[in-house]
Amino acid sequence: MKIRDTIDKILANFLVVIMAVMVLNVLWQVASRFLLGTPSSFTDELARYLMIWVGILGAAYVSGKNMHVAIDVLPSRLSAATQKKLKFIVRILVMLFCLTAMVIGGSRLVYITYVLDQKSAALQLPLAVVYMVIPISGILIIYYKISDLLKKD
Repeated sequence: MKIRDTIDKILANFLVVIMAVMVLNVLWQVASRFLLGTPSSFTDELARYLMIWVGILGAAYVSGKNMHVAIDVLPSRLSAATQKKLKFIVRILVMLFCLTAMVIGGSRLVYITYVLDQKSAALQLPLAVVYMVIPISGILIIYYKISDLLKKD
Protein backbone atom coordinates (compact mmCIF):
# COMPACT_ATOMS: atom_id res chain seq x y z
CA MET A 1 0.00 0.00 0.00
CA LYS A 2 3.04 2.27 0.08
CA ILE A 3 2.68 2.91 -3.66
CA ARG A 4 -0.99 3.81 -3.20
CA ASP A 5 -0.15 6.25 -0.40
CA THR A 6 2.50 7.87 -2.61
CA ILE A 7 0.07 8.21 -5.52
CA ASP A 8 -2.53 9.66 -3.13
CA LYS A 9 -0.07 12.29 -1.86
CA ILE A 10 1.11 13.25 -5.34
CA LEU A 11 -2.46 13.48 -6.64
CA ALA A 12 -3.66 15.47 -3.61
CA ASN A 13 -0.76 17.93 -3.90
CA PHE A 14 -1.29 18.29 -7.64
CA LEU A 15 -4.97 19.04 -7.06
CA VAL A 16 -4.05 21.68 -4.47
CA VAL A 17 -1.65 23.31 -6.92
CA ILE A 18 -4.28 23.32 -9.68
CA MET A 19 -6.83 24.88 -7.31
CA ALA A 20 -4.33 27.53 -6.21
CA VAL A 21 -3.49 28.40 -9.81
CA MET A 22 -7.20 28.54 -10.62
CA VAL A 23 -7.88 30.93 -7.72
CA LEU A 24 -5.00 33.21 -8.76
CA ASN A 25 -6.14 33.06 -12.36
CA VAL A 26 -9.71 34.07 -11.51
CA LEU A 27 -8.49 36.82 -9.18
CA TRP A 28 -6.37 38.20 -12.01
CA GLN A 29 -9.36 37.96 -14.34
CA VAL A 30 -11.53 40.01 -11.96
CA ALA A 31 -8.75 42.51 -11.24
CA SER A 32 -7.91 43.04 -14.89
CA ARG A 33 -11.57 43.49 -15.79
CA PHE A 34 -12.65 45.84 -13.00
CA LEU A 35 -9.46 47.59 -11.92
CA LEU A 36 -7.60 47.88 -15.21
CA GLY A 37 -10.67 48.08 -17.44
CA THR A 38 -9.32 45.57 -19.96
CA PRO A 39 -10.05 41.91 -19.26
CA SER A 40 -7.21 39.47 -19.71
CA SER A 41 -7.68 37.35 -22.83
CA PHE A 42 -6.42 34.01 -21.55
CA THR A 43 -7.90 33.76 -18.06
CA ASP A 44 -11.34 32.48 -19.04
CA GLU A 45 -9.91 29.66 -21.11
CA LEU A 46 -7.31 28.75 -18.49
CA ALA A 47 -9.95 28.64 -15.75
CA ARG A 48 -12.08 26.34 -17.89
CA TYR A 49 -9.24 23.90 -18.53
CA LEU A 50 -8.12 23.94 -14.90
CA MET A 51 -11.70 23.20 -13.82
CA ILE A 52 -11.77 20.21 -16.17
CA TRP A 53 -8.54 18.89 -14.67
CA VAL A 54 -9.71 19.44 -11.09
CA GLY A 55 -13.02 17.71 -11.78
CA ILE A 56 -11.63 14.66 -13.53
CA LEU A 57 -8.52 14.18 -11.40
CA GLY A 58 -10.60 14.92 -8.31
CA ALA A 59 -12.91 12.08 -9.30
CA ALA A 60 -9.92 9.73 -9.42
CA TYR A 61 -8.69 10.95 -6.03
CA VAL A 62 -12.11 10.56 -4.42
CA SER A 63 -12.49 7.13 -5.98
CA GLY A 64 -9.18 6.11 -4.46
CA LYS A 65 -10.33 7.29 -1.05
CA ASN A 66 -13.70 5.52 -1.52
CA MET A 67 -15.45 8.78 -0.69
CA HIS A 68 -17.43 9.05 -3.92
CA VAL A 69 -21.16 9.60 -3.92
CA ALA A 70 -23.03 6.34 -3.52
CA ILE A 71 -26.58 5.28 -2.91
CA ASP A 72 -26.38 2.84 -0.05
CA VAL A 73 -30.05 2.07 0.58
CA LEU A 74 -29.83 -1.39 -0.99
CA PRO A 75 -26.40 -2.45 0.31
CA SER A 76 -27.22 -1.50 3.89
CA ARG A 77 -30.12 -3.98 3.87
CA LEU A 78 -28.01 -6.87 2.60
CA SER A 79 -26.00 -9.37 4.59
CA ALA A 80 -22.24 -8.86 4.99
CA ALA A 81 -21.44 -11.62 2.48
CA THR A 82 -23.83 -10.17 -0.10
CA GLN A 83 -22.45 -6.68 0.47
CA LYS A 84 -18.97 -8.01 -0.27
CA LYS A 85 -20.18 -9.60 -3.52
CA LEU A 86 -21.97 -6.37 -4.49
CA LYS A 87 -18.79 -4.33 -3.84
CA PHE A 88 -16.85 -6.75 -6.05
CA ILE A 89 -19.38 -6.41 -8.90
CA VAL A 90 -19.48 -2.62 -8.60
CA ARG A 91 -15.68 -2.39 -8.67
CA ILE A 92 -15.53 -4.58 -11.79
CA LEU A 93 -18.18 -2.44 -13.50
CA VAL A 94 -16.32 0.76 -12.58
CA MET A 95 -13.10 -0.71 -14.00
CA LEU A 96 -14.86 -1.72 -17.23
CA PHE A 97 -16.35 1.76 -17.61
CA CYS A 98 -13.01 3.44 -16.94
CA LEU A 99 -11.21 1.14 -19.36
CA THR A 100 -13.66 1.60 -22.23
CA ALA A 101 -14.79 5.20 -21.80
CA MET A 102 -11.88 6.91 -20.13
CA VAL A 103 -8.74 5.00 -21.12
CA ILE A 104 -9.65 3.76 -24.61
CA GLY A 105 -12.10 6.54 -25.53
CA GLY A 106 -9.98 9.23 -23.90
CA SER A 107 -6.84 7.99 -25.62
CA ARG A 108 -8.61 8.08 -28.97
CA LEU A 109 -9.73 11.66 -28.26
CA VAL A 110 -6.17 12.66 -27.34
CA TYR A 111 -4.82 10.96 -30.48
CA ILE A 112 -7.38 12.60 -32.79
CA THR A 113 -6.81 16.09 -31.37
CA TYR A 114 -3.05 15.54 -31.58
CA VAL A 115 -3.15 14.36 -35.20
CA LEU A 116 -5.45 17.23 -36.18
CA ASP A 117 -3.15 19.63 -34.31
CA GLN A 118 -6.07 21.32 -32.58
CA LYS A 119 -5.10 24.22 -30.35
CA SER A 120 -7.05 26.32 -27.90
CA ALA A 121 -8.06 29.77 -29.08
CA ALA A 122 -6.44 32.05 -26.52
CA LEU A 123 -3.60 29.99 -25.06
CA GLN A 124 -2.63 28.15 -28.26
CA LEU A 125 -2.27 25.08 -26.06
CA PRO A 126 -2.62 21.72 -27.84
CA LEU A 127 -6.03 20.32 -26.87
CA ALA A 128 -4.44 16.88 -26.65
CA VAL A 129 -2.71 18.14 -23.48
CA VAL A 130 -6.04 19.26 -22.03
CA TYR A 131 -7.75 15.95 -22.86
CA MET A 132 -4.82 13.86 -21.59
CA VAL A 133 -6.36 14.05 -18.13
CA ILE A 134 -9.14 11.65 -19.17
CA PRO A 135 -7.03 8.52 -19.79
CA ILE A 136 -4.71 9.42 -16.89
CA SER A 137 -7.68 9.60 -14.52
CA GLY A 138 -9.11 6.38 -15.95
CA ILE A 139 -5.84 4.56 -15.30
CA LEU A 140 -5.72 5.92 -11.76
CA ILE A 141 -9.28 4.79 -11.02
CA ILE A 142 -8.56 1.32 -12.43
CA TYR A 143 -5.43 1.12 -10.27
CA TYR A 144 -7.41 2.11 -7.18
CA LYS A 145 -10.14 -0.43 -7.88
CA ILE A 146 -7.64 -3.24 -8.49
CA SER A 147 -5.92 -2.25 -5.26
CA ASP A 148 -9.30 -2.37 -3.46
CA LEU A 149 -9.99 -5.83 -4.89
CA LEU A 150 -6.62 -7.14 -3.71
CA LYS A 151 -7.10 -5.63 -0.26
CA LYS A 152 -8.85 -7.86 2.25
CA ASP A 153 -11.90 -5.98 3.58
